[in-house]
Formats: sequence, structure tokens, C-alpha cells
Amino acid sequence: MMLPVSLLRLAGQFAVLGVFAALGAMLSNAPAYRQIPDGTGVIKFSFSHQADRSKECRRRTADELAKLPPNMRRPMECPRERREIFAELAIDGSIVFSNGLPPTGFAKDGPSQVYRRFVVPSGQHRVAARMRDTLRSAGFDHERIMDVEVAPGQSLALDFRPEQGGFVWR
Repeated sequence: MMLPVSLLRLAGQFAVLGVFAALGAMLSNAPAYRQIPDGTGVIKFSFSHQADRSKECRRRTADELAKLPPNMRRPMECPRERREIFAELAIDGSIVFSNGLPPTGFAKDGPSQVYRRFVVPSGQHRVAARMRDTLRSAGFDHERIMDVEVAPGQSLALDFRPEQGGFVWR
């Protein structure tokens, strides 16, 4: 007895779909994907911080105020632009990040931001985080040196929170 063509076509479609489903199920488990190698962890250096204004506010003179349109006659002139922040991160005595971080935004009035990820071997590490957010040309305004234990597969985030005293682990 011969099967109608529509039943053969339907059986063929199920067979093809079954092969694709089996292939998808097989690839969902193998090969195993690892974001970091075995025996390592991640230290993330990530923060968003706003430095002081690049220039101090100043009082406008009477002549300057008279030249301005009436709706713009504010006695104080305060520039919006912020200073660049300089940040540095050292792991086990080796500087892994050292860079100036410009302010964000079209008017350069937003916070400076950084996000860097460092894969390190598991175990004990000495981490030194430093930041300069004022006009000084040398040295740092904020610094914290910590000994941390990184477990295999662990992800540690180093953030900057001025209300909590500076650099903190999250």
C-alpha cells in the first residue's frame, strides 16, 4: 500500500526538524564555554565619578552684566566643564591601568567613567587603587592598598564611593 504524497512530505518535514532539534540540544551542552580560564578570577576596576569644575565661579562686573541681554544677567558665571580625573590600578606591584579619564557629555560636564577587567590567577593579590580629581599635578587625592583573596571563577569589583570613604569592593 502506498502512502499519499502529503503524508510522506509531512514525515520528511518532521525528520528534518527532529535533526535540527537534536543538533540544537547537543550544542547547548557541548562544547562548554568558559569566560575565563580555569584557576583564574576577575578583578574589575569600574567607577563613575565627577570631579570639580575646571574653573571656579566668578562674579561678573557691572559692565559685563550691562552687555548681556536681560534674561541672561546672572551675577555669577560658573563654567559647566569638569576636570579630567587621573586613575591608576596596580596588581601585585605592576601597574595594569594608568590613564586620564575625561569628563563625559557634550559640554564635558558629566562624570568621568572607567570599566576595565583584569583576569588574574586565583590566590592572594595586593591591589593598589589611586585617583586624582583635583588640580594637583602629582600625587593622588584618593588611594587604597588592599590584600584580596581571589577564588577560582570569582569576580571582584573595585568601585569608588566618596560617601563610603573612597575605593570599596563590591
